[in-house]
Amino acid sequence: MRADVITLDGGEAGSVELSDEVFGHEPRADVLHRVVRWQRNKAQQGTHKVKTRSETSYSTKKIYRQKGTGGARHGDRNAPIFRKGGIYKGPTPRSHAHDLPKKFRKLGLMHALSDKARSGDLVVVEDLNLAEAKTAVLAKALKGLGWKRTLVIDAERAPEGFARAAANIADVDVLPSIGANVYDILKRDTLVITKAGVEALEARLK
Repeated sequence: MRADVITLDGGEAGSVELSDEVFGHEPRADVLHRVVRWQRNKAQQGTHKVKTRSETSYSTKKIYRQKGTGGARHGDRNAPIFRKGGIYKGPTPRSHAHDLPKKFRKLGLMHALSDKARSGDLVVVEDLNLAEAKTAVLAKALKGLGWKRTLVIDAERAPEGFARAAANIADVDVLPSIGANVYDILKRDTLVITKAGVEALEARLK
């Protein structure tokens, strides 16, 4: 699969061959869903916590005598049935992460890249060098190219000037190829990869 290469000012810069082994898959929603679910569950903090009856602040004195009241038999007011009592079987801190085989995670990333390639939302750029490392300059260039919600992937860390300029623009993320992941790719409308980034991704996924 061949893709045109452009520059940040919209000019032509030749073309590049995209490996069908990485960018030529038929995207499967079930594969993408499983990988995104694994990512989001792993990122979830799991710090949710409620107080049990041993942690609420009421007195532990028996609230009334056991017999003769005509009502139910109760101990202290920390019981779960009372207002402001302890919570029964409520959430406690835990990890929401679950295992997913490395081969499946790799497959999910290739399907995400293939999805962008098939839909025409994958753009290959020559490099990320800016003539002037300013947010206004980059914002104007992105507007001219029609990129709005954009993920930019380079082989290594993006040039410092580009990274600083992009940091001030909403809905523009910049990642190295090693940080490319299914969730970030799918949540952006346009995926921009440098020529060096394409080579790095193919070397990582083949």
